Amino acid sequence: MTKTVNPNLLQSDTKHYRQTGHIASITATSPSPFKNLIFPLNIYAHSILLEEGRVAYLHYGLFQNGQTSLQAAQQYSTDLLIARLPLLPCRILEVGVGLGATFSLLKERGYDVHGITPDAQQIAYIQKFLSTEASISCYALEDFVAPLESFGAILFQESAQYIEPLVIFNKALDLLQPSGDLFIIDEFAQKYDETSVEGLHLLSDMVTLAERFEFELVEHMDLSTLAAPTLDYLLRITTTHRKNIIRDLALNDEQLVQLDESNRIYRRKYASKHYGYALLHFRKKTPPKWRLRILEETQLPEMFSLFKKTFKHDMTPATWQWKYGSNLGREIGIWRENKLIAHYGGVSRKILLFGQHQTAVQIGDVMVDTSERGTLTRKGPFFLMAATFLERYIGYGRPYRVGFGFPNERAMRVAERLGLYSEVGRMVEFSWSTSSRLPLLGTRLHLIVDLNHIISVATAIDECWQLMAADLQQAIVGIRDWQYLQHRYLNHPNQHYQIILVKNRFNRRTRGILVLRYDPEGCEIVDLVAPLIEIPLLIMHAKRLAGMHGATRVSCRITENFATYFSTTGGALQKLNIRIPANAWSNGPAPETLQNHWWLMSGDKDFR
Repeated sequence: MTKTVNPNLLQSDTKHYRQTGHIASITATSPSPFKNLIFPLNIYAHSILLEEGRVAYLHYGLFQNGQTSLQAAQQYSTDLLIARLPLLPCRILEVGVGLGATFSLLKERGYDVHGITPDAQQIAYIQKFLSTEASISCYALEDFVAPLESFGAILFQESAQYIEPLVIFNKALDLLQPSGDLFIIDEFAQKYDETSVEGLHLLSDMVTLAERFEFELVEHMDLSTLAAPTLDYLLRITTTHRKNIIRDLALNDEQLVQLDESNRIYRRKYASKHYGYALLHFRKKTPPKWRLRILEETQLPEMFSLFKKTFKHDMTPATWQWKYGSNLGREIGIWRENKLIAHYGGVSRKILLFGQHQTAVQIGDVMVDTSERGTLTRKGPFFLMAATFLERYIGYGRPYRVGFGFPNERAMRVAERLGLYSEVGRMVEFSWSTSSRLPLLGTRLHLIVDLNHIISVATAIDECWQLMAADLQQAIVGIRDWQYLQHRYLNHPNQHYQIILVKNRFNRRTRGILVLRYDPEGCEIVDLVAPLIEIPLLIMHAKRLAGMHGATRVSCRITENFATYFSTTGGALQKLNIRIPANAWSNGPAPETLQNHWWLMSGDKDFR
């Protein structure tokens, strides 16, 4: 049932699969046994109990021919699913047993069933009202372990929406016998657009991912029209029994208001066909040549080995933690016969997209083992991981609105040919000779060497960023506030940078921030934070500082569309063979709307 509620009010765990079971002995006159269930299960269970006198399920019902009983509609849904199960004998894994209704029916019909749920409280209910001997264990699917090919069928009854699809299909490949069946009956997003928020799995992506795991789609039933009346039913009974619900479950009215609004939103999304309800029946075929998985920390040694083989230098655990740790990144890998042969990473980046706060993802560490690079078609490892990453994470209704990166020319050409990326910009480089070491009388410099006086430094940097952001209202730019600069530059585990505040000498107003990096080739301006009118002043100071350090050259890389702000400084301009990609695969902002709008510098690369 519906899940979109205020997360600050309702602390529900997304791993609590909501399919809930039959409690035959409970009637409306009994004290509610549902008070301690997680929200909103407690409300649904108790309100149905008050309305119909008993509770069999809490999943959606499929209403037919003016039917008004939710229990009858729910039973029809369960019967529809059970009718498609393999013939006996068959061992079944039910993922998300709820309170045991479907589990009990399967046992009654002679199936060997094992159920899993991550909610120990639900298991306690089953043991109390059904059987203390029920074969049910307290696991989330990703943590469940069983012998390979030990099940003939796996069922997801309104639990798949809470589980990462890559986990679903990987577990199904491992646990299902040859020609085993995978059943999912659930609600899905049928389309994502600009108004979508991250939530339900996109149905078309789910089917596509199944194909990549070599599952055959046996049946797809669109049940949206039959399921949608469940929302009207829930809105009606929570209104009818409001006082009793609040009293019996010790809730406050605001929680019910939030839940009702959530159901109204879902009802509108069903009406607009953004959401739908479906039964999917997949069958396992020959295991795929390559296996897509989300990279786990236990697999980092494999990633480090592939990284060194690809880029000819090491990635340390500290670098990985700085880049991908603290939930900053997402990584997909491809394995062949238990060997990691490809990797596709993405690091979260807060941005302003034409003045609006959004979250982007920077693609990096894209690697394919040399022994597997010959397959550059839509069946090859690069396409499989790139397309899956774009579908799962980038675009409307997904965690990241847009993506960007700095692929090499070969990778960019391949991605364009496969329809994954489109070019939306290019990088250029300016270079200057160093200048006099004499100070500029109107300004002074403050080098940030430690975190002392952090409040004043943070305030100065944030003020400069706000002025820069105001100049870039029609651009796409990564947020460059104090928090970002501290993580990106001061906390870098390997590189050393200088962060320098340029201030007026007399009124101490900060004019801008320079981030410099020195190497044998000279001094590079890897980043700057300032109103754009201050760029010539910052470059003048960079030339002076570079001369003081004995460098003969200062360079700066910037996206070509902003080159005019640097060209007035007299530097030499060189076009670089670095192109900026945009997602052209999954539904999101059209690449042409992003064309020549990015502000990117060397500091936006994770490896400079």
